[in-house]
Amino acid sequence: MIQARGASLVYYDHGREVFACRNVDLEVRPGEFLGILGPSGSGKSSLLYLLSGLKTPSSGDVAFDGRSVGDLNDEERSKMRLNDFGFVFQQPFLLGYLTAIENVTVATVGKAAYEEARELLDRLGMGEKSHRYPHELSGGERQRVCVARALLGDPMVVFADEPTASLDHANGSQVVHLLNQHRGSGSLVMVTHDPSMLAEADRIVELNDGMLASGHQATEVATGH
Repeated sequence: MIQARGASLVYYDHGREVFACRNVDLEVRPGEFLGILGPSGSGKSSLLYLLSGLKTPSSGDVAFDGRSVGDLNDEERSKMRLNDFGFVFQQPFLLGYLTAIENVTVATVGKAAYEEARELLDRLGMGEKSHRYPHELSGGERQRVCVARALLGDPMVVFADEPTASLDHANGSQVVHLLNQHRGSGSLVMVTHDPSMLAEADRIVELNDGMLASGHQATEVATGH
């Protein structure tokens, strides 16, 4: 579904080339939970940005559904991210003047979207708090609202960039479990520095210094075997 072939992302620091990702070959398969594991500064978030079209590769290619992301203009990439992808980030980016359910439906209109949002919040254990504002919710609850927003519309791929980093272990594990449990037939791509958060992953790849190190079965990496 998503294929990266020799994909690199280069930044320039006072004229010096800095590779955030270097010559990455990686495929996101339909319906899988793919974990991208690596320490801080390894380039894993940059790789997620490439796979999701938030960034275009400096060299190489990333294709979604057979079409190169680099061939899309800004409007086409925006539509792809809106219609086909969902996103959960490290911090719960919620609008403080909107309720939980309004934050979930902020990019959509219509009664059907509202009903789907209400159902998602119910399934995520947030039904009774759907009309509360972000400042009335705990950190874990705010992140569940972000999960509901990412899942709205049954996206083909959900991208999660360190979604548990600001949570304690119990809340973090619960957020990942709920995200995986309710993603339907879509794929889940999650980057993290914590292998214990990838216990449910179908496949894990490791990134070091912007380069893909290896691929493992989830139990091998999560348990350290």
